[in-house]
Amino acid sequence: MNYALIMAGGSGTRLWPMSRRALPKQLIPFIGGKSLLQLAFERLDGLVPVERRYICAGLQHEQAICAAVPGFLRERFLGEPTGRDTLNAIGLGAAVIRQGDPEAVIAVFTSDQIIEPAERFREIVAHGFQLAERQANTLVTFGITPRTAATAYGYLQLGDLIDESARVVQQFKEKPDPATARAYVDAGAECYLWNSGMFVWRAATLLDCLRRYTPENSAGLEKIGRAWTTPHQQEVLAAVFPSLKKISVDFAVMEPASHDPLVRVAAVPMPLQWLDVGSWPSFGETCAHDEQNNAIGGGRVLALNTRGTVIAASDPRHLIATIGCEDLIIIHTPDATLVCRQDQAEGIKELHRLVGERFGKEFQ
Repeated sequence: MNYALIMAGGSGTRLWPMSRRALPKQLIPFIGGKSLLQLAFERLDGLVPVERRYICAGLQHEQAICAAVPGFLRERFLGEPTGRDTLNAIGLGAAVIRQGDPEAVIAVFTSDQIIEPAERFREIVAHGFQLAERQANTLVTFGITPRTAATAYGYLQLGDLIDESARVVQQFKEKPDPATARAYVDAGAECYLWNSGMFVWRAATLLDCLRRYTPENSAGLEKIGRAWTTPHQQEVLAAVFPSLKKISVDFAVMEPASHDPLVRVAAVPMPLQWLDVGSWPSFGETCAHDEQNNAIGGGRVLALNTRGTVIAASDPRHLIATIGCEDLIIIHTPDATLVCRQDQAEGIKELHRLVGERFGKEFQ
């Protein structure tokens, strides 16, 4: 049967000060009153039944997630005792799901993307399910047409056609330098696509790759999977999971798989409106804009002689008034306010670290 696994364990430090330890970015209801996680869950309606949808996130967020996602079944929550990157989150889901269904085919999604239209999205993912079902050794990834020479994404080098749209992935290029990224974009979407971070594969196929590529992680995840339906489930999870090597699925699986003759890595293009909401400038793309191209994302705003600025408050009653601002980010919360230039947005992650050092976890 087909399953869905939504990864919701990110910290979202580049969306500070709204994104905090207690309420990370995927749970903030700042997209039309809904959270990114709720939108990701709802996009699966008509594709995967609710009882076969899993969410993997930090154990400390279990209650908040179950409250924030209407219809989600609490028993489908996979709680990470500590964050160990995407390989282990995905591997945990595969090990647990395969325990109940050895033939399971799993689609993996992230919780920080906006994808439209949802109907077309479901059609494309259904195609990915078909590819994994037809040929057991297939790892399917979904490719996005690059808009810029971004260095934060992995790139898929495309090879021969598999069917009317799917292509063999010749190489998986994770986070290239700026010059290489520019060369990929200039080559065109027929040669390179962004890796979206969404995948489809048989649980057994992924776990076999882990045994061959990362045997130590594999042994730990298999141990957790075997204990999942026993009274020792949480005890084994707490003992084993924090000890697993921290590594992304991109580095640990996708890169070596693209050179592995025993595996076929397939890319399915996803020519949709796709936005990875990982920073305040990208959040600004989701907002209504005024006549001066200011992105208004919450609260009351009076922007005088202000242009190209992202402005938001977590309190809808709070007023933010500006004069003579240009290309800024202004974010207000009850206990912290951020003001920075948009071209300095990548520095917010470092700022978040320094805030913790100077003022403690209270503001993180």
